[in-house]
Amino acid sequence: MAYLEGKALVAQGGGPTAVINQSVVGVALEARRFAQVTRVYGALHGVNGIINENLVDLTEATAANLEVVAATPSSGLLSTRDKPDEAYCKKIFEVCKAHGIRFFFYCGGNDSADTCRIVNQQASESNYDLRVIHVPKTIDNDLKVTDHCPGYGSAAKFVAQAFAGANLDNRAIPGVYIGVVMGRHAGFLTAAAALCRKYSDDGPHLIYLPERAITKDKFLDDVTAAFEKHGRCVVAVSEGIVDEQGEAIASQFTGGEKDSHGNVQLSGTGALGDLLAAWIKERKLTKRVRADTLGYLQRSFLGCVSEVDQVEARAVGEKAAHYAIRHDLDGSVAIKRVGDYAVSYFLTPLESVARHATEMPDAFINDAGNGVTEDFIKYARPLVGATPDWQRLDAPLVEKIMNKE
Repeated sequence: MAYLEGKALVAQGGGPTAVINQSVVGVALEARRFAQVTRVYGALHGVNGIINENLVDLTEATAANLEVVAATPSSGLLSTRDKPDEAYCKKIFEVCKAHGIRFFFYCGGNDSADTCRIVNQQASESNYDLRVIHVPKTIDNDLKVTDHCPGYGSAAKFVAQAFAGANLDNRAIPGVYIGVVMGRHAGFLTAAAALCRKYSDDGPHLIYLPERAITKDKFLDDVTAAFEKHGRCVVAVSEGIVDEQGEAIASQFTGGEKDSHGNVQLSGTGALGDLLAAWIKERKLTKRVRADTLGYLQRSFLGCVSEVDQVEARAVGEKAAHYAIRHDLDGSVAIKRVGDYAVSYFLTPLESVARHATEMPDAFINDAGNGVTEDFIKYARPLVGATPDWQRLDAPLVEKIMNKE
């Protein structure tokens, strides 16, 4: 078999994660093992770096340096929010051609997969041999085909531990606490708030996801019921929760500002949390009502990384190199769950992942639309890896002398 020979190029796109560097280093180190790969380049700021030829030669980086970068959160090659169209992808292809790139690896979500699809098609139409592999990543966990996405486990671990801490705080000084979590259309990350619950009365007591519409009255009735039952209430809310018309509630309070992809801005402001807190204050349940927006902290928090996520993020990078260089294939690397808990990897067509996203399955959301099921817990818990243990005081009450009832 005649092997394709030339340079390899790897890039990162979209929001950073705690483990995306594992994937890039997996690609780079594995690609360097193959004699037919003459150099391994990295693009600074993703596809933007490609079209502007802002490339670094990863062949010159030491393995020791790459390993430390692999364990570092965020995007070591830096990232971009550019969403390439046909003309943009043509520029990517032309740069690849000019530099003798024969293997192109792009780590990202469904938009990155679509970029890979277009570039791959253009190379084919030009009769230029270019292997294109999409390497999956997203904390939203919303890529199709794959069981789960590298990056999600670590972000989920942060969210789970953040809400465990908020729950302990809320139990010490009771009130209503609201935490707003990233998630425009998919509620996987917000649902992870439930993963560190230990005792029957632990929060979050309520979880609201974009997959289920809510009304003000339903929200307030739920909070009131939880508060009356527990004397306190912890609420996890996706930034993308919608009203009965399917409109994002947060969009009413962000001034219509849009991000680089034309989506209404949902994060970067505490408006949604403030609104929900104001609703609760109207009920006069308690004066102690607080709301936080977790924001960027969820994506690249140093020291809160799932060891499972790290291993799998490295593996999808290594597998990407194998598929492109050894097996002369294009596609998107995907994960299949086997046993309890193990995974295998496979290659799926770029078209099966490009553009379209997935959402939380109905089986993961409770009938009331304000919580998650045990099916979700079983699905997500292996992905976050080990979490810190904690206990409540186990000591009997002392008999009262002065204040007997």
